[in-house]
Amino acid sequence: MPPAQYTHGAAIAFLHSSALHIGTFNALGAERAPGLKLAHTVREDLLVAAEKAGGITASIELKAGEAMLALAAGGAKVVVCTCSTLGPVAEHVADEADIPIIRIDRPMADEAVRSGKRIGVCGALAPAMETTLRLLEDSAGRAGRDCHFAPVHFEDAWEKFRAGRLAEYHAMIAEGLKRASDDCDVLVLAQASMAPAAQQAGDLGVPVLSSPRSGFAAAARIANRFK
Repeated sequence: MPPAQYTHGAAIAFLHSSALHIGTFNALGAERAPGLKLAHTVREDLLVAAEKAGGITASIELKAGEAMLALAAGGAKVVVCTCSTLGPVAEHVADEADIPIIRIDRPMADEAVRSGKRIGVCGALAPAMETTLRLLEDSAGRAGRDCHFAPVHFEDAWEKFRAGRLAEYHAMIAEGLKRASDDCDVLVLAQASMAPAAQQAGDLGVPVLSSPRSGFAAAARIANRFK
C-alpha cells in the first residue's frame, strides 16, 4: 500500500490530470453539494506519459494506481479519477481500497447506452477516446444494449488546450459537435475538459453527455452515504 496522501477531512478526493479541472469541480460542489469538502490532487505527468506512449503502459498504470490508493488511505469517503485516459485504472484498483474509487465517466457511459443506439464518441485526445469507447462497450454489454459507436476526433483542438487557449478549444469542439450530431442519437464527450463546448453548441437535437456533472453526482451520493 502506498503512503497515504492526507485529504484534510475532505469527503471527495479528486485525482486530476490538469489543474484546470479544479475550478470545474469546485463549482459543481458549490452548486450540488455545498456541505461536502473537496480535495484535489493534480498528476499531469501521468497524462503526458500516456500521450507519449499512445496509451496506458504497465508503468503508468502502476503509478496512477498508487496515486489513487494513496488518496483512498488519506481519509476521504470516495476517490474520483477525473481523467478519462486513466479511468480504467480506477476500476482496476478499486478492490484494493477500503473506500470506493470511481472513474468520473462511468455514469455518463451508462446514461449514453440508455439514450440511443448510434453513439458518437467525441474527443480531442486519442487515448481518452479509446478508453471511453471501451467503457461504452462495457456499459452496453452490462445493460444488454446493441449500440453502434462512431469515433469523432477533434485532433487539432488538443493543441489549443495544451496551450491554455480554452476559448478556441471549446469553440472548435462546439463546431465539430454540430457536424457530428447529424448522424448520431447521442454524443458523448470523452474528456471532462470538453464540457463547456456542449453549452456553446446549443440545442443540437440530440443529447450531448459529459462526465463532470453526472460523475460528481455519483460521488456525492457515495460521500453522503458514508457520513
